[in-house]
Amino acid sequence: MAGEADEIEPDGQPNAAGIPLGTLHGNIHYHLALAHYLRQEFVPAVDAWLRARALARNDDMVVATSYWLYLSYRRLGREAQAASVLGDIRPDMRIIENHAYHDLLRLFGGELAAEALLEKGRAGGQFSTYGYGVASWYLLSGDRVRGEALLREIVNENDWAAFGYIAAETELERIERAR
Repeated sequence: MAGEADEIEPDGQPNAAGIPLGTLHGNIHYHLALAHYLRQEFVPAVDAWLRARALARNDDMVVATSYWLYLSYRRLGREAQAASVLGDIRPDMRIIENHAYHDLLRLFGGELAAEALLEKGRAGGQFSTYGYGVASWYLLSGDRVRGEALLREIVNENDWAAFGYIAAETELERIERAR
């Protein structure tokens, strides 16, 4: 894609507004970053998240890339950089489809409660996404018992294609290997 112009990439599953949110370059960096994150290669994940975030043309892509960037920084122990990611997150952002990432970033910033988000995820069919974010929050806050229990609950659901589900699987595998 080097030297090629960036362009809107049509969604495989259009959102309710019928507005494609991602760009070709942005989506390539996003999915590359996600692959690094899932492999627990957090330094290259951060680099790719930053490139994807720089290409964000709307609030949906800002929150999607910011969510994973925040988690990557936290995994690296870069607390100040993680906190700086939250500086761009506002309650009044115009979100079309990435409400879960927006809510989770607000959890990370202390604005929303974990249990309320879990209930929202269960009620709205996005338990894997909300659950992984809350589980990560617990784990990064030192609450291994609740974090691991939530990861196990996620993988017991039949939501295998959700990024939160895939991330929960890889996190549980890492935890098991470390024991």
